[in-house]
Amino acid sequence: MKEKILTEKKNGMLVLLSVILVYIVAIIGLIIGANVSAALTAISIIVLCLAWFPLCGLKVLKPQEALVLTLFGNYIGSIKGEGFYFVNPFCVSVNPAAKTKLSQSGDVKDSTHPIGLTISGSGVATTEHVDKKLSLKIMTLNNSRQKINDCLGNPVEIGIAVTWKITDTAKAVFNVDNYKEFLSLQCDTALRNVVRIYPYDVAPNVDTTGDGMADDGSLRGSSEVVAERIKDEIQARVNEAGIEIVEARITYLAYATEIAAVMLQRQQASAIIDARKMIVDGAVGMVEMALERLSENNVVTLDEERKAAMVSNLLVVLCGNHDAQPVVNSGSLY
Repeated sequence: MKEKILTEKKNGMLVLLSVILVYIVAIIGLIIGANVSAALTAISIIVLCLAWFPLCGLKVLKPQEALVLTLFGNYIGSIKGEGFYFVNPFCVSVNPAAKTKLSQSGDVKDSTHPIGLTISGSGVATTEHVDKKLSLKIMTLNNSRQKINDCLGNPVEIGIAVTWKITDTAKAVFNVDNYKEFLSLQCDTALRNVVRIYPYDVAPNVDTTGDGMADDGSLRGSSEVVAERIKDEIQARVNEAGIEIVEARITYLAYATEIAAVMLQRQQASAIIDARKMIVDGAVGMVEMALERLSENNVVTLDEERKAAMVSNLLVVLCGNHDAQPVVNSGSLY
């Protein structure tokens, strides 16, 4: 389906003024015909009864809005941009996603007001109006969080925000049944396909780029790269719906509840090991420096046994979790 833009329809004000003028002339003709001619009176009555019909073709659009028009089932074109338009009164505007409510911008307002009859809980029939205009603004879709297994099999909860807009109104309306639901489904599918390629955190021997070489890619450390891949994946899927994906961003990322506590302990253990390693490396360096300084300045001469005892004591003091309590030896070292 190829989009056709109707550019010569901004004559709504002219039609409105013409209808008002026709009504004025018909009223005058009715007044005059009452005293002069029965035929003039009849014609004036007919005009008064039918002159309102062109008003059904008047359409008002605000900036970044569009209408897709069909005439007896055939697509005749779309009107875009702000203005006061006049189209064929028999034209019908089409928007199959008008009633669809998603967790996104543009759907927070209640757009239910004239066209269609519904029965409320009290049994009272009420009319509701569905706005058939398509918004061409940039909108943000926040899909619900999903639980997905990463490449290591760990369950991860992740959520994304997708910024999108309609670029082809004909494709959005006629190529898919409901472009909002279609976009939401493709976002979920693309998210699953990309997340299962990456580990939550950096893991050895994992290839996330597909080049056969292990790399440091991860959901937590490569969020920008992951978001860009998600965006490209969604865009490839929604091209036929006339939708452009402007941006995709990860809004929530965490281990699933059932393994979150275990993974937290694992991270804590890894951090403790790294800290201990740094402490030991620093303590060994300080002991080496102390022995070298004592030997250079001839402060004291120690045999191998006393050096071992000194090294042991210094390591205990430097690597201990608590402050050391010194014991003063008042006797001889030997």
